Amino acid sequence: MPTLSDKIDLKKPLVSIILPAFNEEAILEKNVSLLYDYLSTLNNLYNWEVLIINDGSTDDTMTIADSLAETKNNLRAYHHIVNRNLGTALRTGFNKSNGKYVIVLDIDMSYSPDHIEKLLSKIVTAQADMVIASPYMKGGKNTAVPRLRLLLSKTVNYMMRKASRLNIYTFTGMVRAYNGNFIRSLNTKSSTFDINSEIILKAYILRARIIEIPAHLDWSEQIKLGKIRTSSLRIVKGIFNGLANSFMFRPYMFFWILGLVIFILSIYIIIWIFINTYSVYPMTTELAQGFEDRFSLAVSEVFRQRPYSFIVGGTTMIISLQLLGLGFISLQKKRYFDELFHLNSAILKATKKKGKSAK
Repeated sequence: MPTLSDKIDLKKPLVSIILPAFNEEAILEKNVSLLYDYLSTLNNLYNWEVLIINDGSTDDTMTIADSLAETKNNLRAYHHIVNRNLGTALRTGFNKSNGKYVIVLDIDMSYSPDHIEKLLSKIVTAQADMVIASPYMKGGKNTAVPRLRLLLSKTVNYMMRKASRLNIYTFTGMVRAYNGNFIRSLNTKSSTFDINSEIILKAYILRARIIEIPAHLDWSEQIKLGKIRTSSLRIVKGIFNGLANSFMFRPYMFFWILGLVIFILSIYIIIWIFINTYSVYPMTTELAQGFEDRFSLAVSEVFRQRPYSFIVGGTTMIISLQLLGLGFISLQKKRYFDELFHLNSAILKATKKKGKSAK
């Protein structure tokens, strides 16, 4: 069986290509061959290893992947006995990779193989920790993506962009290039597709250098294979996940914005109460003496006429102050989380370095 050491040039950087796969028997062999044909055009620049992560497929994906590992140079196949979702598949790929650079690619080739050279060129020249292939930024392109699915994806990514205030247009995309040491040392938890936004969040906390490049997302082949499904439930779930992921970046902003809106409403009602009290005040001359007594009578008259204004005004004021307070608490907790994540990441990196030196 060909190994990683076969015909390797130590002067060229090693690039790990990670291919998550789930029930891909119809396209796996064909697309891996297309990938190798493209990689051969860059052999003068890079060494390669290709990792197929079979995530509990129930068809012949495992058999085909093992067969490819026997015949293709520097290709290895790893198998999850049961489906453990994308997040776990990517973590397996990251942990098993050896490359100076790591690239995640869709096995369906919805992003054509020539994105590999573009991603690598950018991560090398920009000395970035992560380069994202983005079909949604200026210069990006989408072909044959169903309108409903495209709308959902753009909406979710727009929400996350606005919430995070990062100049990133594609948070949910999987096709990326990573600095190998960076991604292998990054501690992630998500087992679902949310791992893609989690990586950006934690990279942002660590002040990693993140860059996007325009990309072309083409679903023409998926449509031919009839693999596209878009349900109303999935759309609702996708938007909810987008809101939840947006909340992770700046949770305090959600409390502050909502609290500020309600606070403005309560101030408007309270000002209205004072204006009406001022208009009623002159009528209390014959009923009471002294400012305090007259003012109390004026307020009671306004309350008699519009009791709901006092109830709504007081309630909204209390709610707004609570939300603004929660915003400050969440800001404090976010800063604590960032500090702890920095510290734990440093400890993890030092532990791994010590383990390697001991070997």
